[in-house]
Amino acid sequence: MGNPKHIAIIMDGNGRWAQARGHHRIFGHVRGATVARGIIEHCAQLGIENLTLFTFSTENWRRPDEEVSVLMSLLARRLKRETATLIKNNIRFHTIGDLSRLPKPVLERVGKTIQETSHCTGMNLTFALSYGGRQEIAQAAQLLAQKVAQGEIDPHDIDESLFSKSLESSYLPDPDLIIRTSGENRLSNFFLWQAAYSEFYVADCCWPDFSSDQLDQALVAYRRRQRRFGKTSAQILTSQSSDLL
Repeated sequence: MGNPKHIAIIMDGNGRWAQARGHHRIFGHVRGATVARGIIEHCAQLGIENLTLFTFSTENWRRPDEEVSVLMSLLARRLKRETATLIKNNIRFHTIGDLSRLPKPVLERVGKTIQETSHCTGMNLTFALSYGGRQEIAQAAQLLAQKVAQGEIDPHDIDESLFSKSLESSYLPDPDLIIRTSGENRLSNFFLWQAAYSEFYVADCCWPDFSSDQLDQALVAYRRRQRRFGKTSAQILTSQSSDLL
């Protein structure tokens, strides 16, 4: 099995990493942003087609106002600083999530980065920003309900394929590999619909200690797995043998 077409990463543990070293939680977020830059570039160099980073969840708005404010400012500054690097690496920037909750300067910076990288044809980089999996599913359900009410579709037309196409992230294939740092074994409201057949890799280190080498280790582990999608191992092996003929 080759590289995944879509890697999604839950970048967890910034605050705990900083506190364990006697620093303010913000120090961990700054370090985490630097790590993210390296991982983005490494994925682009590997030829990964799609990379999604769980940047800020809908639940993260519940954090202390000071921390949220700093995170928003950090996001805007990093996007402004790194847009040229994205263009240099032919990376197109996208977002999913409720952007209406972002402060105006941050929203404007996000919009500019999307616009300025729109011509890029390499890796799709998506920030899941003010994002929640349940919220995305509810939004898709509302959209389909409106179409039914307006007579555009029949309720019996709604199947998995149509529902997937109604999701905000429908431009992305389902993630082949979901990586989570800090040793936590949960999705935390991330890609709940899309993760049905994703492979999971949990790294024990916190995000600020995650490296390109560890990403490579995750890819090695991924390639060793057999993705069956409900079939038996024998069926998969037979199919692979047929493809070689």
